[in-house]
Amino acid sequence: MTQPAEITSTRTIGQIVRNAAIFKFRSTLAMDADDLATTVAEFFSLLETRNVDYVLVGGIALLRYVEGRNTEDLDLIVAVNDLAKLPEVRIGERSEYFVRGTFGSLQIDFLLTRNKLFDHVRRKHATVWRFTEQAVPCATVEGLLLLKLYALPSLYRQGDFTRVNLYEADIAALMQAYRPDMQPLFGTLAKYLSDSDLQEVRSIISDIQTRIARFERGVGGQKSDSSST
Repeated sequence: MTQPAEITSTRTIGQIVRNAAIFKFRSTLAMDADDLATTVAEFFSLLETRNVDYVLVGGIALLRYVEGRNTEDLDLIVAVNDLAKLPEVRIGERSEYFVRGTFGSLQIDFLLTRNKLFDHVRRKHATVWRFTEQAVPCATVEGLLLLKLYALPSLYRQGDFTRVNLYEADIAALMQAYRPDMQPLFGTLAKYLSDSDLQEVRSIISDIQTRIARFERGVGGQKSDSSST
């Protein structure tokens, strides 16, 4: 199954982020939820006004395709020169390929296009998510999979089990819902990962495919059992 080239939402982008944040931090963020929604709307309006070339990725982008993901921040792929158009963003942590900043109460993680895979996703794997107030460039299913698979070997080396578990769950949800052809993605990753890392990614995908097949056999068995009673 392939996702549509464009999808329309009857909600605002602020409402999407607000609801995802409340789901993650029910009590602590509930009182600030309306402020967060307003801040998100202001930030995306600023991106449009300043002609920032960006693509929405991460947990909020994932909500376009699968339900249940929760997050409290935004993840955007941008070029360094476009980031410079946003002096209102207060920069915190910075590394070669990542910048973390805040805009009011909103936390934003910027993935910089000086990383060639990030730039590839921005150029080749973006679509449009239309909200009531504006259109937002958003990564496709394949783009999200590339980003998550690219990150996994490093997360394993860091021993970051929490994020490994989260990323693999996201990958499994996308694969089960959309049935993407993984071979072209492996071909793309081969340009950016070492041979050993690519082999590890292939092994992870094989395990996920086995889990999906086992799950679907179980679902089919339950349906069969219920129909026979």
